[in-house]
Amino acid sequence: MRLMRVNAIAKKEGIQIIRDPYSLAMAFLMPVMLLFIFGYAITLDVDNLPTVVYDRDKSSTSRGLVAQFRESRYFTVVAYAEDHADIDRYIDRGRAKVAVSIPEDFSKNMATGREATIQVAVDGSDSNTATIALGYIAAISDLYSQRISKALAAPAIDPRVRVWYNPELRSRNFIVPGLIAVVMAIIAALLSSLTISREWERGTMEQLISTPVKPHEMIIGKLSAYFVIGFVDVLVAALIGIHLFDVPLKGSPLLLMMCSSLFLFGGLSLGIFISAAARSQLLASQVSLITSYLPALLLSGFMFSISNMPAPLQLISHIVPARYFVAMLKSVYLKGGTLKLLIFETAALAVFGILTFMIANKKFRKRID
Repeated sequence: MRLMRVNAIAKKEGIQIIRDPYSLAMAFLMPVMLLFIFGYAITLDVDNLPTVVYDRDKSSTSRGLVAQFRESRYFTVVAYAEDHADIDRYIDRGRAKVAVSIPEDFSKNMATGREATIQVAVDGSDSNTATIALGYIAAISDLYSQRISKALAAPAIDPRVRVWYNPELRSRNFIVPGLIAVVMAIIAALLSSLTISREWERGTMEQLISTPVKPHEMIIGKLSAYFVIGFVDVLVAALIGIHLFDVPLKGSPLLLMMCSSLFLFGGLSLGIFISAAARSQLLASQVSLITSYLPALLLSGFMFSISNMPAPLQLISHIVPARYFVAMLKSVYLKGGTLKLLIFETAALAVFGILTFMIANKKFRKRID
């Protein structure tokens, strides 16, 4: 392999990218836009749920319960209903997600130590939000009951719970690291998938074939240019995650860059293979999105737990490189993971990158021959 020829191909590819506004925008603006859109739009936190209250008791005890809901960051009391028909209207029109109805004998039952019931209606059109809301309601009710009831016996078990790695349970802390993997999977495959097909469409491939540049030298040269772009994108994404979304980076920045480099190499090699197999830029871009974006979003553990998936999908997820990169990012960001703890994921990404590069080189060799 002649480094001079590789450098010439990399320089040519860099000049071509600089002269193409579309490629520049896709390389640098698209990752930032995706991070902003997904980072702010995707959240699993359930806060400020609009709540309507129907208080038939109208006592200090019932008002105290309502105040407990109002002081919580999980619920926002938007209205007080006059009857059950009001509750139906608020929930039907989407103006409220939760309705709390307090019966007339609520304070009397609480004062006499009897069971005091309240009726809660939750909009179940969003099952995840409804499930979390029910848990919050039960916790707030139990807390208020313990505050005012004198007859409660001390519990036999007093759990002291501590959440590791994400004590505030902020969904953004684990969404943003996984989001970086999804964005980089799209960018890496999409950018490199257009490089060879673009040469065929513009009629410049014949000129490259006539040069003494060998297939693997051309692939490495093209990969080098896009690797630099991808590395810059990783740095920008990491800085946005730390400084804008306030996601802590507890591990080594050097380890983060090393993991990202392995993932980039595999993603770019996959894009080169797609580009060598498809002479059309349109076809190459569509195939790259299907093979990178969808698996990275659905089968990487970014949004959905792999352990909860059906067994066939769990098996398929083992060939998705984003699965290992997401695990590495979450470990480095939140747990302060070291290379010793991530040796399996590192090996998996390295094997994927080498195999994909070899397959791309073989496919491209056939095209040149």
